[in-house]
Amino acid sequence: MRDLEAALRTVVRGEVGFDVTSRALTTMDASNYRRVPLGVVAPHDADDVAAVLEVCRDHMVPVVARGGGTSIAGQATGTGVVLDFTRHMNRIVSLDPETRTAVVQPGVVLDRLQGVAAPHGLRFGPDPSTHSRCTLGGMIGNNSCGSHSVAWGTTADSVRELDVITARGARLRLGQRWAGAPEGLRDLVEGDLARLRTGFPELPRRISGYALDALLAENGADVARSFCGSEGTLGILTEAAVRLVRAPRARALAVLAYADENAAAEAAGGLLPYGPLTVEGMAADLVPSPHSLPPGGAWLFVETGGESEGEARARAEAIVRAADVVGALVVTDPAGQRVLWRIREDASGTATRMPDGTEAWPGWEDCAVPPARLGAYLRDFRALLTAHGLRGTPYGHFGDGCIHVRIDFDLLTEAGIGRFRRFSEELAEVVVAHGGSLSGEHGDGQARAELLPKMYGAQMVALFERAKGVWDPDDLLNPGMLVRPAPLDSNLRFSVLPREPVDVAFGYPADGGDFSAAVRRCVGVAKCRTTSATGSAVMCPSFRATGDEEHSTRGRARLLHEMLAGELVADGWRSTEVRDALDLCLACKGCRSDCPVEVDMATYKAEFLHHHYEGRRRPAAHHSMGRLPEWLRLVARTRTASLANALAAVPPLAWAAKRLGGIAPEREIPRLATRTFSRWWEQRRGKAGAGGGMGAGGELVILWPDTFTEHLSPSVGQAAVRVLEAAGLRVALPPTVRLRAPSGGGGADGGVAVAMDPVSLLRGRERVCCGLTYVSTGQLDRARAVLRRTLDLMEPVLETAARVVVLEPSCAAALRSDLPELLHDDPRARRLADRVLTFAEALERLAPDWTPPRLDRSAVGQTHCHQHAVLGDAADRRLREAAGLNGELSGGCCGLAGNFGFEKGHFEVSVACAEEQVLPGVRAAAEGAVVLADGFSCRTQLEQLAGVRGRHLAEVLADGLANGPEAGGGGDVVGEP
Repeated sequence: MRDLEAALRTVVRGEVGFDVTSRALTTMDASNYRRVPLGVVAPHDADDVAAVLEVCRDHMVPVVARGGGTSIAGQATGTGVVLDFTRHMNRIVSLDPETRTAVVQPGVVLDRLQGVAAPHGLRFGPDPSTHSRCTLGGMIGNNSCGSHSVAWGTTADSVRELDVITARGARLRLGQRWAGAPEGLRDLVEGDLARLRTGFPELPRRISGYALDALLAENGADVARSFCGSEGTLGILTEAAVRLVRAPRARALAVLAYADENAAAEAAGGLLPYGPLTVEGMAADLVPSPHSLPPGGAWLFVETGGESEGEARARAEAIVRAADVVGALVVTDPAGQRVLWRIREDASGTATRMPDGTEAWPGWEDCAVPPARLGAYLRDFRALLTAHGLRGTPYGHFGDGCIHVRIDFDLLTEAGIGRFRRFSEELAEVVVAHGGSLSGEHGDGQARAELLPKMYGAQMVALFERAKGVWDPDDLLNPGMLVRPAPLDSNLRFSVLPREPVDVAFGYPADGGDFSAAVRRCVGVAKCRTTSATGSAVMCPSFRATGDEEHSTRGRARLLHEMLAGELVADGWRSTEVRDALDLCLACKGCRSDCPVEVDMATYKAEFLHHHYEGRRRPAAHHSMGRLPEWLRLVARTRTASLANALAAVPPLAWAAKRLGGIAPEREIPRLATRTFSRWWEQRRGKAGAGGGMGAGGELVILWPDTFTEHLSPSVGQAAVRVLEAAGLRVALPPTVRLRAPSGGGGADGGVAVAMDPVSLLRGRERVCCGLTYVSTGQLDRARAVLRRTLDLMEPVLETAARVVVLEPSCAAALRSDLPELLHDDPRARRLADRVLTFAEALERLAPDWTPPRLDRSAVGQTHCHQHAVLGDAADRRLREAAGLNGELSGGCCGLAGNFGFEKGHFEVSVACAEEQVLPGVRAAAEGAVVLADGFSCRTQLEQLAGVRGRHLAEVLADGLANGPEAGGGGDVVGEP
């Protein structure tokens, strides 16, 4: 390895990575397979590719080409040198609207090409569901298709010419009429014409094997087309000239509902004469919330196009009339269509979990049969599943007869793997009996290549081997794929994981308490690798800021997988590679909602940091910001906030404090409130008396004094009290003294008789805390202690019906998710989590008849990432609409993310995240627009980077309450004497 690395570094201009991280990130793609490469090279250009091939040929080391790494059959993994084309060879060289041709490098992401082509009314026809991260090189290697193949065919139909370098260094330009054919290829074809003319099934989605029939004279002797789908085994693509198609000016989406998937499958082929752009099918099992779809057990998504919205709609309505459906919906609004398509596109990840949470895996992901045979094939497929005691939910390209499915194979035990093999062998026979192809989109790879003789026969497969020998006589390019394959049940990525659950702090209830199962959630579909956040999406801001795989959710999951495997990342929880990859995770929790399988990297990061620093010295930032509630309470008790602010205003002292606390020198230290929210509350109660005031007699709510509201933004708490009371609610704060259980029945208002704990009287007042800062820095033992103290304080509240209103979204998310997962052994944790409401949810649920003040202003800002990922913002949207706050808030992450943006070394990434959506949106806002930011971090980022004051929604509504005198009266602190 040392000699190979040194030789590559001598001749390659791009990056050469033989380190643990580089190798660990490429051990897997989106398949069931795992191989550990020797190293990874990111070539700068075609000359680099040629140099790598020469060095690897001298060392007899295999070479594997890799794009987005979303392959589902294992063909983007290998044991030699992996070529990563996404880093440098990702340019669109040219685009000619007149000839409708684009010239691209292999690392270009499909969506980027679509974006450049769109202004010319053009697009690339094939569009896999991974279009936001898959590359053109990978699409050519797999002959990808996507949902629009009924209209525009496969990638092979869109290829004109390909620049390729062979393993022996020949540079070829492939095209029609034998252009670029390596020596011996024409003789091989002309020597076996009869077999090539009769040995390939006729169907639109025949992807399996080599497309040698494209070399027949009647098919134009098209070497470029024949190269498509060769999975990097014949040559290395360096540039491609591709055909673009005219995009319809308008589209309509007809959603057709059927009783079940068989009915939908039977109907799909009959819709093709109407000229649809897509005919996609899926069953109810894959739709978590089918309320946006017409009632039914399965649906066809049929898209039509036209020069106008009316023309597209008319075509869609004609299809609805012709279809025998139980319900239908036609959508012409582009935003509405995107919402529906997202349901379909997320199916590849959603299908990885069965409805009961059981894991399901690829392997037989994309078989294809003639569309007219789809219904019969599905019945046989279902029968075979039942015979083997397996479950799976088919979905996919019904109009092309191509079915995707994830199946609940047990790939962890010997018996389960044996069943996987037997099922695979029998299903291959079923597919062939229906005249189908083992692969209809994703290629054969290791998953199906072993079974190609069942489809083609031994002599055709021998011809494939001879073709491979013509192109790559030394078998250096992606060996073990398509020909001379490894067994389909070898190299399984699960085999290296520990068989016993790992001792962890969090409960991982959705994964049976098994951290390995939580890490296995990442199947590699790489939605986290999208290069731009759209709409309200958040995941994954650090990847978009750096472009490095190790800073994506998938990359971090891969490193955790290798840490558990212990082969490549050998030092377990002490791994510096895993620590460094997690360092730029903002813990935004965007992956918890945006990832189709709900990977929760924020929780995994906290878990890792807990173990990594156990018994070891922690970074300074963990003490300065992880224990922030303790420091701020100390300042409040000693009433030294003014002194702290004055000292922080002295540059040398601020510099020293930031250096000592591990804080980025570019950051300003936020000013502390000289009067905490709780002190304001107590003074207000003292003036008004313990009872009466607005909200008296109304439903009791407990307003949570989170650390940020308490010490840094008490105006938010004050505004919330005013609005909640104006809505007729009675506001109280949580207890500050631990009490024994209530001695009486108690009512909904929390007016219960309690007994004072003498020890608590000696201890003095305490404060509730959600534990967020301890969790985010991995101080989980401390977080548990803080949360147990909080539950002790809140126990009298839990004996009532009072709901808990939390103003800071990150604290609300911590109480709803981190609390019950960290204290999974304490039933009080779930009871408190279930009580938590956001400010908007409290007004909507507890004061449904209240009308907010009408503000009629435009609003900009950003939905807090934890609100998006954990809490949901539907109630906030409705409240803003009712108040006349117009405009959509941006998605993404502000980049400060609690302690993240304050930590030394994070400033540049923090700024890059803010510059993605929130800062441009605020700068472009109309004059007089209100800037909404419910999170303290978001408000701080806006103030420090844009000089703009963001406001909590409670503050904006409070200002709108007729500017009358402050609501009088005070509420009760539940359980306090």
